[in-house]
Amino acid sequence: MPGLLQFSDPHLLADPDGLCRGRPSMATLVYGLRQALTQINRRPDLLLITGDLCQDESWGGYRRLLDALDQVEALRQVPLALTPGNHDHQALLRAALGRRAVIAPAALDVGGWTLLVLSSHRSGCVAGFLDPRQLDWLEGQLRAARQPVVVALHHPPLAIGDPGLDPIALQEPDPFLGCLRRSPALKAVLFGHVHQHWQGELQRTGGGPPISLWACPSSLAAFAAVQPCPLEHSDWPGARWLDLQESGAVVSTLLRWSPLESA
Repeated sequence: MPGLLQFSDPHLLADPDGLCRGRPSMATLVYGLRQALTQINRRPDLLLITGDLCQDESWGGYRRLLDALDQVEALRQVPLALTPGNHDHQALLRAALGRRAVIAPAALDVGGWTLLVLSSHRSGCVAGFLDPRQLDWLEGQLRAARQPVVVALHHPPLAIGDPGLDPIALQEPDPFLGCLRRSPALKAVLFGHVHQHWQGELQRTGGGPPISLWACPSSLAAFAAVQPCPLEHSDWPGARWLDLQESGAVVSTLLRWSPLESA
């Protein structure tokens, strides 16, 4: 049964000792990766990081991701998939990490499942956008799918109930949501951006089991939660573990760990 480890919003900096939101972003990511691996107690089949990789949008910041992964031996050979967020520079991201990672938009096979990673980044904008060409590509991928599918992007595709974050979610989402609703193969949508655990459902066109929606906490710092944390630690950094089962079900496990400074 393949397993996908999702991290989000590490906000790395060119300075390996640099602080973001008062925390050393690179050391915090390394610590979080190790904590997550301890909790899942297995090697993931894929590491997915859903955006806001680099706070200062620098070449050096993206190289820090490679440095961080190199410090976690169990992840050195694990496939890596990345979706750019609003705190990213698409050209530098691809130039710095294109040889190590699959960068959105792209399709990956994960042990009998398909992961479709999308780019909701638009230069100069905090909110998310999906251009028509990418939507056409997604529609074709979903229509042709012969195995269960998970979709991942940075921005939430609908409101989560936070008055500060909802205006900077994915803009003009109806074409995207319509595409998702029509797909019988799609099982779940994963995203970041909101720095908190959140879960919801999207009803399908024509009925059938709903599509699961999950937001991943930030591995750096949490925002105020709009839903209770199942682990009762909404202010802790976190990640998400997803078991992709042969039956076509996705089982999500929320991961949390105490902040680095109090560990």
